[in-house]
Amino acid sequence: MTPDDHATAAADLLNAERTGRQIGLLSLRHPDMGMDDAYAVQNAIYRQKLAEGRRVIGWKIGLTSKAMQYALNIDIPDSGILFDDMLFDHGGSIPKGRFIQPRIEVEIAFVMKVALGGAKVTRDDVIAATDYVAPSLEILDTRIRRVDPDTGKARTVFDTISDNAANAGVVLGADRHPVEAFDLRWVGALTFRNGEIEETGLGAGVLNDPVESVVWLARRMAQYGQSIEPGQVILSGSFIRPVECPPGTDIHADFGSFGSVDIRFDG
Repeated sequence: MTPDDHATAAADLLNAERTGRQIGLLSLRHPDMGMDDAYAVQNAIYRQKLAEGRRVIGWKIGLTSKAMQYALNIDIPDSGILFDDMLFDHGGSIPKGRFIQPRIEVEIAFVMKVALGGAKVTRDDVIAATDYVAPSLEILDTRIRRVDPDTGKARTVFDTISDNAANAGVVLGADRHPVEAFDLRWVGALTFRNGEIEETGLGAGVLNDPVESVVWLARRMAQYGQSIEPGQVILSGSFIRPVECPPGTDIHADFGSFGSVDIRFDG
């Protein structure tokens, strides 16, 4: 892909977000696109959002579970950007029509107290830089069709990364914990949709330890001259499969002693 191709794809995705009308698969439009192309499209979206007055409040890490990596034939996580208009209140509601095909994932969020960056970031560095951890939900959306209607081809990881790693929102629970107060590998959640249990999982599903997920992000960002800033929220990765959230959906994620998170999608 050329720089013009990256800019066109980003403009198409931004228009899809504004209008609620999905675009076709970029991987079909550009069969030779690769990982660098996908992040170039994501970065073009990032630059445009900043130009429109948006502010970065953090980062999300995706594809941290083996199941999702196997499904997309990839062996590394991906990442996306959290903007200030993506933050929703615990116990609040999402207006109808805000998203196209929303889904949620359950995650452990890290909120940083100091900057974190560099190619040699360690687990101890992440722990020292973390202000607190909290239960959270990530809201996913897709501005790109999941499946091409003509060919039956499913979107690839390059489509997903281009689309800001399918990121659309974040909900933080009210509970705040020191990062070492829990063994995060054993922090689990029961995820309910409209009062019925949908998914369960443990933090160990995230690269065997959510802290290692943040290590991966800091090292990846260092390759692009970036770092995690104080106060930013890091969504460390989901340990459940995505749960579909059509209008009228109530979500309750029960993390036990770690806390809970609730959100409603208005009908």
